[in-house]
Amino acid sequence: MIFTKTAQPGMTLGVQARVGEEEQRCIHNSREELIQRTLLENYQSYYRLALSYVHQEADAMDIVQEGAYKAMRKANTLREENFADTWIYRIMINTAKQYLKKYRRTYEELDEDCMTVEGDCANLELRVIVDKLPIKEKTLIVLRYYEDKSLMEIADILQENINTVESRLYRTLEKLRRELL
Repeated sequence: MIFTKTAQPGMTLGVQARVGEEEQRCIHNSREELIQRTLLENYQSYYRLALSYVHQEADAMDIVQEGAYKAMRKANTLREENFADTWIYRIMINTAKQYLKKYRRTYEELDEDCMTVEGDCANLELRVIVDKLPIKEKTLIVLRYYEDKSLMEIADILQENINTVESRLYRTLEKLRRELL
């Protein structure tokens, strides 16, 4: 144990500093474990989310891997452990957006496999229209209908008011209806 001879106002004792460091380390380790467990449990959802942005399996895996790395690296910034899943979703969405900005690739609209299997492409026209939506609108559609998230969960993920999410979603749906007609 380290003790100082005199304690002045504003000074901390060495013992207190060590206890605080130890406590911080334990909290950080438990959050890392929570994030790791959440990543493993929801990997397929994160992968589908990334795939809906880039439409290439390898790129989607890169996005999920990069997002997982960011989540593990920033584990200590997670404020509320109950919201680890929405926190990671937000990281994955931001990582996908950054990936699209960085590479600005033209992704193929159709896979060759899709041409042979008609059942998988029944909603191809809708898929193409959704892909052309602005990122904010596309994110709403993907989270609501591809990932089956509730409006409250989407509001948490996007850190927006639920009424804003709801009105933007309905405007986007109306836009999709007009495009399909």
